[in-house]
Amino acid sequence: MSWSQNAWRAIEPIFAAITQHPFIRELSLGTLDREKFLFFMNQDALYLEDFGKVLAGVAIKCQVKSDVDSLLGFASEHIKAEMVLHKLYLADQNLSAERSPSCLLYTSFLYRQLSVAAGETAFASTIPCFWIYQKVGDYLLSLPKTPHNPYQSWIDLYGGEEFAQGVRTALGIIDRFAAETTEAIRAEMLKVFILASKMEWLFWDSAYKLEKWAI
Repeated sequence: MSWSQNAWRAIEPIFAAITQHPFIRELSLGTLDREKFLFFMNQDALYLEDFGKVLAGVAIKCQVKSDVDSLLGFASEHIKAEMVLHKLYLADQNLSAERSPSCLLYTSFLYRQLSVAAGETAFASTIPCFWIYQKVGDYLLSLPKTPHNPYQSWIDLYGGEEFAQGVRTALGIIDRFAAETTEAIRAEMLKVFILASKMEWLFWDSAYKLEKWAI
């Protein structure tokens, strides 16, 4: 079993909780409150500013030039694709520049891995962001399609083959990293992967609750 297969098995309960979250259920039906969706998209845009920097930092740590090129290319294409959605849904919105508590927690966690952990571990912490989105997109596409769903563009992007191909490339790299490193680092990789997956659930939940700072 590859590292990624083992890692996904470890987060299956987390992914199940994500797919059963009311944010995802209502997104699939097109009944999600628009304010909650816009909150999510705004925080996602803020998150991506940091995610792209972290992924670029991971790429710089790579020893193989093809890995550097793949990760930098993936970061660029991933962010560009999401920015298209941000423009679609947020073009006429007055955006907040303040990260929610959950968004700040997640990005701070990623920066910490980049600064103190091995490169393999730092990369593992970024994997849930795009892998879980792709799996959510696939899950939503497997459901009966809701006519005139205002969120169909979001579903189509993450459930599409182009996005899936990028995810497969990233998983191939992480599996090779895991195979070539030590058992101790593989354990750390799994630990941060699970924690980041929990933060993915928090991100959806915070949007559904329109999370605010308590003070």
